Amino acid sequence: MLDVHETCSFASYFVICSGESERQIGAIHDEIQHTLKKEGILPHHREGTLDSGWLLLDFGDVIIHIFAPTEREYYRLDELWSEAVPIVTIQ
Repeated sequence: MLDVHETCSFASYFVICSGESERQIGAIHDEIQHTLKKEGILPHHREGTLDSGWLLLDFGDVIIHIFAPTEREYYRLDELWSEAVPIVTIQ
């Protein structure tokens, strides 16, 4: 999780995570949506498909990126937003 509020004009936080398979990526996506929906929080926008290797959920101040390993390595958002402050890192 990155605090991007000082380096980004459209969000405060990025959550960047990976799944090892389409099934795992879908499960991460579905669980995030399910959990937040129970709290009355719905995404403003969604992008991507399971076969694209990148799903995005835009909750306004929080944008969640769910990657397949190949796409995460290719796009390197962690490096692109290196000026952001890391809040949580789990490996």
